[in-house]
This record gives sequence, C-alpha cells and structure tokens, in this order.
Amino acid sequence: MIKSLFKNIVVLGGQESGVGAAILAKLNNLNIFVSDIGTIKDNYKQELIKYLIPFEENGHQSNLIFQADVIIKSPGIPDTNFIKNLIDKGIKIISDIEFAYYFKGESKIVAITGTNGKSTTTALLQYICEVAKLNSAMVGNIGISICKQIALDPKMYYITEVSSYQLDGIEYFKPHIAILLNITPDHLQRYEYKFQNYILSKFRIVMNQTADDCLIYNFDDDVITNFLKHNNFSTQLIPFSMSKSINPGVIFKSHIMNAVVKKETLQMSSYEFSLKGSHNYQNIMAATAAAQTLGIRNEKIKEALKGFVGLPHRLEYVTTIEGVHFINDSKSTNVNCTWFALESMTNNVILIMGGQEKPNPDYSILDELVTSKVKTIICLGKDNTNIINHFKNKVAIILDYDNMFSAVKMANELATKNDSVLLSPACASFDLFENFEDRGNQFKKAVNLL
Repeated sequence: MIKSLFKNIVVLGGQESGVGAAILAKLNNLNIFVSDIGTIKDNYKQELIKYLIPFEENGHQSNLIFQADVIIKSPGIPDTNFIKNLIDKGIKIISDIEFAYYFKGESKIVAITGTNGKSTTTALLQYICEVAKLNSAMVGNIGISICKQIALDPKMYYITEVSSYQLDGIEYFKPHIAILLNITPDHLQRYEYKFQNYILSKFRIVMNQTADDCLIYNFDDDVITNFLKHNNFSTQLIPFSMSKSINPGVIFKSHIMNAVVKKETLQMSSYEFSLKGSHNYQNIMAATAAAQTLGIRNEKIKEALKGFVGLPHRLEYVTTIEGVHFINDSKSTNVNCTWFALESMTNNVILIMGGQEKPNPDYSILDELVTSKVKTIICLGKDNTNIINHFKNKVAIILDYDNMFSAVKMANELATKNDSVLLSPACASFDLFENFEDRGNQFKKAVNLL
C-alpha cells in the first residue's frame, strides 16, 4: 500500500527529522531523495551515505523534487513561494510524524504539544516509562526523530514531542494519548500573525482521535477550554488543574496532587517532587495522567517523580558562588516562559534577558513579578530598546550588553548573598548565539570562569 501511494519521495531538509524520514523510507525499499537548501552537517551526511541515500545540498536544484509523489518537509521550513509552487503542482506535502505513523505497526504514540513545557513533560513521561520498564523511546523534537527510531530500533510506545509545524503536515496521524499543555501566542509569523490559526494548528493533534484515545489538557488554560467548549471531538477528555475540582482528572491544591484517571487514586505532596515551580507542577500533572492512562502503577510514578532530574537550560541550577545562586533558563524564548521562571523564584533576582524578540512581545505580563522580585535587569542582545524602555522605571538598575561574559561578570558584581542570577531571556537566541543551547552553555561557561 505504501509503495503504491509513495513511489517517489523527496525529503526537504537534511537534519534530524529529514534524515530520519529518509532512512525509514530507504529501509522500506522506497525511492528517496534528500534536498537541503543549506549545507548538511557531516554527521547527517555520513548517515545518508551509509544507507546509500542520494542527496543534494546548498540549494534545491534537482528535477526529482517536482517529480515526487510526496514531499516530507522538515518542520523548520516555512511555506515559501517554492513550497507553494509544489503544492500548486498537486504534490502532497507531509511532515515526518505523518510519515512515521504509516510504519508504527501496533505501537502506540503519546504526542505532547503546547507553547511551553513540551520538552520537560516529554522527558519526564519517558523517565516514568523507564522506571516502570515500559518498552518506550523519547522521540520527536527532543532526542532522536520518530522516523529514525521506528526504522532502527522500534518500540511499543513512542513518547513524542510535537510542534505545531509538524501538526500542520498531518492527514492520518493519530496519537493514542495527546497532551495539550497550554496555548499562548508564539511563532505567529508562520500563521499570518493570527492567533486563531496557531490555535487551530495545535488542535490538529486530536483531529483523528477516536473514543479509544484520550486528550490530556490544561483545564486552567482558557484558550484550550473555550475551544473544547465550542468544538466536539470523539476522544476521551482528561483535564488537569491547579484551581478547579475535576473528576476524573488530576488536581493540585495546597501542595497536594490528586490524580484520579484510573480507579486507583494517586496522591503525592509537591515537597516530594524533584521539579519545583507551578509550571513544572502542570507538567507533572500531565505526565502523571498519561502514565496512569498507560497503566503504570502508582508506586512507579511516585518513584519517578521523586528522582527525575530536569532538562538542561530549563531552570537549571548551575552553582552557588559566595551565596549567589546562578540559574540557567535559556530555553525561555518567549515572555510566558520567563513569567513562569520568575514566578518560581524568591526575591532579589538579577535577571538577564533579551535577544531576538518574538513578534509583538507583551512585556507587561512580567510587570508585577519584576516589580516584586527583580532588583536588576541586565539586557543581553544586539537591540534591547523595547525591553529597556518598558522596564526602565520598574527596576532600580537596567544595563545593556552584547556578550555573555560581560553580562555575567556584571551580574556577579551587583549580586549580594542570597541573590539569584537568572538567565531567562524571553527572546530567541539567534542574534548572538547559534541556538538556546549555545546561549545556555555560554552562560554556564561564563559562570564557571567567575
């Protein structure tokens, strides 16, 4: 069936998702060609060579692209005129998660999406599965691509972080468990600057689900609950909340989590969690609901929640120097993420923020937390005019730097005992750094040089 549908496949993008899709196609004896408008990294090039997959780089030149029956488009590629021309020619364009779905067999997919918290929730759920000894793998935007995992080391469960970009390219993709953490304005340049388009993209995660599947969702997110109120889905709904009584579902009140997804109730104090902060409690509730749905015993879930170590660059504790605590939250690439980071902190914060702004950032949502907790803002980026203008009358000191080492050195000089130096940029990293990982690693390096 697959061969009849896809005689000739072209993958656009020669990175993790694209190369993974190409390997899966090749191992299923499908005609495959990879094209990248830029340079393919050596490690991915070697994989293509190993599996005898033809490719081109530094431009889409091959006529094979326009002869394709289907194109697997990497999620980072926007809908340029080139892509629109392919669509106009009637060529089917899908994402890697759609292609993976055709080959998953009897395995089940848990798909996690949301504006914030995807990676932490995905990693936490995979850790719970590991503690419970489930035959699972963490795939998608975190770790190995789902296509490569299916091709080289298939599992019974795929714990998958998915983006709106990947969901835009699905037709039949159907996760057994979908998790929708939150929806706030982000990446709107890909959605004609219309928040509603972004919302519709996120909800594609449930469009093929049936009554045998479930959606775990944030009951406190008005965008999500309003959409569910006005749209009917066949899937089972499992909410989690930090403010409302729900049953079945997961609720967190007065530092106690009660999860009632299966018949047996799981109760656990937040003082036992390894992760701290209200945003992480939401991630924990979502992962717990999914784990219970998968049939994992409560004692294994509790064991995992006590032992899980958070991901790098996400409120990552770096070190304490002469009573000053250094926290790396480089993954906070939008204002909402920084709000959650500040919400989890105590007073006396020196906040390092700034970078490549997202479209129309609303810094005002930080005002209350900045006024009550932040003593100094150190801007880090090529152009921090908007941040400086917004916060200049809200903090005693606001400074501006264009390199990490100077910013960290000044933060350390201004800090006193029991202060926290928090890198939580609220902006993308691409003005000064390769990505948020590079930014976070440079922060840690600069701290270690103090």
